[in-house]
Amino acid sequence: MATFLPQEFIRQIRDGQLAADSDIQAFISGIGSSAVSDAQVAAFAMAVFFNDFPLAQRMTLTTAMRDSGEVLQWDNLNGPVLDKHSTGGVGDNVSLLLAPIIAACGGFVPMISGRGLGHTGGTLDKFDAIPGYNTTPNNQLFRQTVQKIGCAIIGQTDALAPADQKIYAIRSATATVENITLITASILSKKLAAGLEGLVLDIKCGSGATMNNLEQAGKLANSLVSVANAAGVKTSGLITDMNESLATAAGNALEVLNAVQFLTGQQRDSRLQAVTFALAEQMLVQGGLAATTEAARKQIETALGNGTAAEVFAQMVAALGGPKDFIQRPQDYLLTAPLIRDITADCSGIISAVDARQLGLAVIVLGGGRKRPDDIIDSSVGFDQLATIGTTVKKGDTLARIHANAEDSLAEAEQMLKSAYQFSNNAQPTPLVLRRVSNT
Repeated sequence: MATFLPQEFIRQIRDGQLAADSDIQAFISGIGSSAVSDAQVAAFAMAVFFNDFPLAQRMTLTTAMRDSGEVLQWDNLNGPVLDKHSTGGVGDNVSLLLAPIIAACGGFVPMISGRGLGHTGGTLDKFDAIPGYNTTPNNQLFRQTVQKIGCAIIGQTDALAPADQKIYAIRSATATVENITLITASILSKKLAAGLEGLVLDIKCGSGATMNNLEQAGKLANSLVSVANAAGVKTSGLITDMNESLATAAGNALEVLNAVQFLTGQQRDSRLQAVTFALAEQMLVQGGLAATTEAARKQIETALGNGTAAEVFAQMVAALGGPKDFIQRPQDYLLTAPLIRDITADCSGIISAVDARQLGLAVIVLGGGRKRPDDIIDSSVGFDQLATIGTTVKKGDTLARIHANAEDSLAEAEQMLKSAYQFSNNAQPTPLVLRRVSNT
């Protein structure tokens, strides 16, 4: 058998040649054995970025990354094993709401999440804002939490899709995020390793998404749904709008607080609720927990109204090492930035557009995201009270409240946020669910 040479494999992809399945598997295996260097992983990512794999090779890459670690099996559960994944956006804290809602409705959600990529926020970075919460528990604690409470939101441990963990970090630092092959393999390797029966995907489309137009979002949706179903997991998806922050907060601790307020009924942002309900309805129907979307909505409203979803979230946080009374006193535990100020409008008008990518980059400037894979995130910084599209503002009205740790980063991020907002005499609302995607 010929010796596998990573550099030759990379050259083939760079030159647009079809990669052999055995070479894809050998490259991914080499990441775990250190036969493939970080530099070669970066070169591979860039080569694939410019030469997307066809569907069959995406499937091979995805399953090779899945099989780089343990694949969980769930036995003796009295409900379906379900999950959701978002392709990433700004102010997207849906996972913090969705997992406990589904668990409160009878599902089991072993959610393997990721960290921020590029300008988009990461679910794990949000949970890192909760003192003591362990995003990388061993598989025994992960399984125990899912079985006892109904959900656990964690990251990739060394045992679950470890090859993706390496590739994921390098992609964020090498401008190779927005690629269908790499996104498909990254998302699904984690999800397939979690042993799911059903999966619903939230494919973001717009200025704050990795795919900023509907054509590209549709291609990604079809790739994800096709590969996941081919791998044996019943999967469907929604393409949803990401042309402004989904929640009225962007930044890790601020999004966690926003999620707690949603679960406890103190504040429910309308866009966030619409997307969360649409995804939850599809998950409950797909998992056989509701016969129709109407019946599913009633279950969701009940789980939120009677406090069951909030209690599931509280139990999950405590089980994974967080404070036992976190949901009662989140502001006692979440870090607060030393500088908090209102950002006001320089003119009057109706907010007609928001550059959500610019908003996400402003969070990074504040220290709430990574410029390098090993950067330490400041969970306290970001924005809240974000004004939404369609809001009528007068000069001097508040567009957002900024949370910063230094005057220089505050000033730069403030200007970035102001430049992200556009005003006109009218504004057309954008539908939140742009398209539904199935494998039929």
